[in-house]
Amino acid sequence: MNRAELPARWRSVLPHLVEQLPPDRTPQSAGGGSVQVNLPMELVRQSVQDKEYWDIPAEVVDAYRAFRPTPLWRAKSFERAVGARVPIYVKYEGGNISGSHKLNTALAQAYYYARAGVRELVSGTGAGQWGTALAAACAMFGMKCTIFMVDGSLRRKPYRGTLMRTLGATLHASPSGLTSVARRSEAGVNSLSLAIGEAVEYAARTEGAAFCIGSGETYSILHQSVIGLEAADQLASLDAEIDAVVGCVGAGSNFGGIALPFFSAATTAGTEPPFLVAAESSTTPKLTRGTYAYDHTDATGTGPMEAMYTIGSSYPIPDSHSAGLRFHGAAKVLSSMRHRDQITATAVGQVEALDAGSVFTRSEMVLPAPESGHALAAAARIAGAGAEGNNGPLRAEKGVVVCVSGHGYLDLGAYQQLLDGELTNEVPDPQALHQALGNLQRVGRLTGVGAGHER
Repeated sequence: MNRAELPARWRSVLPHLVEQLPPDRTPQSAGGGSVQVNLPMELVRQSVQDKEYWDIPAEVVDAYRAFRPTPLWRAKSFERAVGARVPIYVKYEGGNISGSHKLNTALAQAYYYARAGVRELVSGTGAGQWGTALAAACAMFGMKCTIFMVDGSLRRKPYRGTLMRTLGATLHASPSGLTSVARRSEAGVNSLSLAIGEAVEYAARTEGAAFCIGSGETYSILHQSVIGLEAADQLASLDAEIDAVVGCVGAGSNFGGIALPFFSAATTAGTEPPFLVAAESSTTPKLTRGTYAYDHTDATGTGPMEAMYTIGSSYPIPDSHSAGLRFHGAAKVLSSMRHRDQITATAVGQVEALDAGSVFTRSEMVLPAPESGHALAAAARIAGAGAEGNNGPLRAEKGVVVCVSGHGYLDLGAYQQLLDGELTNEVPDPQALHQALGNLQRVGRLTGVGAGHER
């Protein structure tokens, strides 16, 4: 395994985009005023300023040192097992208390919110990795934490809830019955969008509390750039050449973290970037089958509307073990880049993902999360016979680096179903997709659009 120096700065992709991001649209509240998003100003600046490098606060660097830099190695046994033609390098983010990359932004956000005087952070979580990371960060910075976790995931992985509570968080299964958005939801609906909607509503009515989110926002992707920055240094120290970067994508922080620093480095050098490949769940194919449109980020309909690739915030996403990927939309940064063919995507079913995870476990002695299995399956395709992406065939000729975003020790129920032959792939219903997308306003190719918010 190869280790790098811990980066002292995050790197933003915003200065390297050809066009600025389409502005958010802020909905109106029932009283006629705009809904306010309670963000520390530093996070706002990180979302809109064309500043490339941002110093990581000393307190956050100290917290990072407990688990960063994270290891990168060439997965030779996995290469042989999947018949790879080119090297596959693995960047592993599962070696911290949360078991995933989510702690990189959780620590940063807790630091900024605590400095802004917030006493409690509230959020929704799918697979539970973000909820665990936020609970740990709140404990570290002396804050209260309340988490709404997708009920189906919590029932499958009860020990995720135990870990959050051990870290001091208050945990609610979503739909909880504690919020109006849950009471309005259809019976049996379990989605990350709903859990986030509950968290938004709960935070808005709780004094001293603020909602925070760990994946799709531009600042959270910035914080995750430590992954790609470290990976680039580690690959250079090995004299390794790669022409494909792969990460799984829910809303996008893991993929953005591993991939975007490579894009920034290439544009700075005036060279062609590697393939940047987002591996998404076939149950939630926003980048492969969705539409670039303005959509809500949550199920309440009161949060900002963002320009994103989406299958519709109202779409009832089929159940799967990859709860961290079951978000209806992709981050606006990634969506803009997908719109301009700067990144590509491929969809993976959960059976193939967990098969890849099983092969990786036997060959590399690391048990990946189901979400990470999607990235491993895509990497195996790209390093082997090839994969199909939005822009055509994807076939590496030099090498592939893939981010294994977390461990799967709390996902053994999914692997048990695979071993017992009980696992199936759930795919979206075309009619339901069409209906969920029907009323959304599509985004065209916009030029000269300022970043920020419009009302």
